[in-house]
Amino acid sequence: MSLALVGDIGGTNARFALWRNGHTEAVQKLTAAQFATPELAIRHYLSSLGLAPSSLTSLCLACAGPVSGEDFQFTNNHWRLNRSELRQALGLKHLLLINDFTAMALGMTRLHEHERTPICPGVSEPERPFLVIGPGTGLGVSTLLPDGPERWRVLPGEGGHVDLPIGSLREAALWQQLFADLGHVRAEDVLSGRGLVQLYRAICSLDQQIPHWDSAADISTAALAGDPVATEVLSLFCIWLGRVAGNNVLTNGARGGVYIVGGVIPRFADFFKSSGFAESLRSKGCMSHYLTGVPAWLVTAEYPGLEGAGVALQQMLEPA
Repeated sequence: MSLALVGDIGGTNARFALWRNGHTEAVQKLTAAQFATPELAIRHYLSSLGLAPSSLTSLCLACAGPVSGEDFQFTNNHWRLNRSELRQALGLKHLLLINDFTAMALGMTRLHEHERTPICPGVSEPERPFLVIGPGTGLGVSTLLPDGPERWRVLPGEGGHVDLPIGSLREAALWQQLFADLGHVRAEDVLSGRGLVQLYRAICSLDQQIPHWDSAADISTAALAGDPVATEVLSLFCIWLGRVAGNNVLTNGARGGVYIVGGVIPRFADFFKSSGFAESLRSKGCMSHYLTGVPAWLVTAEYPGLEGAGVALQQMLEPA
């Protein structure tokens, strides 16, 4: 494959790297808000390396949002793009757009063992689907499927927007508070960076507490320092993530295992390991046995989305 560019663009950050000989190099993270369009961000990245767009033949962008048609609107930032216009503007031979969680899922195929931490012990069934789920700016969900030797397919979706599932009277009371604030309550409304803040405010309102923090980082720090309200926020966050993940395992038969990705959980990884995540993942009444033995890992790799974008591009250009 000639020199290619891969990008992983979320709601806040745009990560770019060169893809050469099956590996990423020259990784940079840019803030999306600093550029009017993705094309300008790409040109800035290339210029910083002393490269012109003409040096590229191929580009794969992993984009936050449902990918279809010629025009794409990013879900959680102001960027838009048109496939034909971007390809022509950069003089590309190949342009591939994929959902960011398609890239994230494909990135799981490139992990080293030290880049994943066991959360739920179990034995993977490698011929079965894998679930990839991750709270970040939003909540991403994808299903990774083996597709022959060293090849993979991904079922992209918008699983972060499913209804928030209720599993206790306390959760039901909080759901009512969230409903009063939001109307329709999605999983992402709790299971994301801004969702942590939303959940914290709901608990304060329900319990008639005065809120003191307005960022996910501050709430996480307070919880780790022992604040009881912030601690409940993180505890419920982990429980709800387990419940949503378990629902997805049941729906897709993802007995290959569960990969937990995204930028939120690593802020409180030790807390997460001892949280109620594992119990809520597997607590499914008469179907609890189905999830017994399904492993789950917390992914600590730095740029799995970029790796996955490279895998997607390589599979497109080098078909089996």
